[in-house]
Amino acid sequence: MNKRNYQKELDRLIGVLQEEGRTPKLLLHACCAPCSSYVLEYLSVYFEITVLFYNPNIYPPEEYEKRVLEEQRLIREMKFVHPVSFMAGNYEPDEFYRAVRGLEKEPEGGARCEKCYELRLRQAAEAARDGGFDYFTTSLTISPLKPADKLNQIGGRLAEEYGVAYLYSDFKKKDGYRRSVQLSKEYGLYRQNYCGCVYSIARPGDSEA
Repeated sequence: MNKRNYQKELDRLIGVLQEEGRTPKLLLHACCAPCSSYVLEYLSVYFEITVLFYNPNIYPPEEYEKRVLEEQRLIREMKFVHPVSFMAGNYEPDEFYRAVRGLEKEPEGGARCEKCYELRLRQAAEAARDGGFDYFTTSLTISPLKPADKLNQIGGRLAEEYGVAYLYSDFKKKDGYRRSVQLSKEYGLYRQNYCGCVYSIARPGDSEA
């Protein structure tokens, strides 16, 4: 079976949108400002974006606040072709701990992380449905440490469940990750050295950004 090329699928969709002269509404789940920087630069040309910051996995609360403020600052300071707005999700660490209960000792990138991906993408799907968005997606696929296949599988399944289209992606393609590093430097963004949760904080090499 040939592996899906999510970037080519996205390129084809963007081509159709341009031919039709449409600018759909996209709900973008953002994991952090550095990861979303390139995604916003890229997609704001073709979509009207609302950024959803829903990351109950982040520990401690001070770290969560730092990351959400950086996301808001980035949106204020970047220049976009189409409007980009911000939607704050609730900080619900208990929801994260409930979702990963029993998986605390799993390695990074394993079953615990998959539960975390689904928790955050489910919130994005629900918000997209309730807000009348045309698509939802996540900036998580830009990270070299995050599996685009697994994230897209989860997104596609939730799209069917909630009745709103999922924008398939692999944002690390087209030098997306490298561009996010450049933009982080350009805007002086805080780049964390761990993914976010209390379990990843012990593994400083596993940075989400």
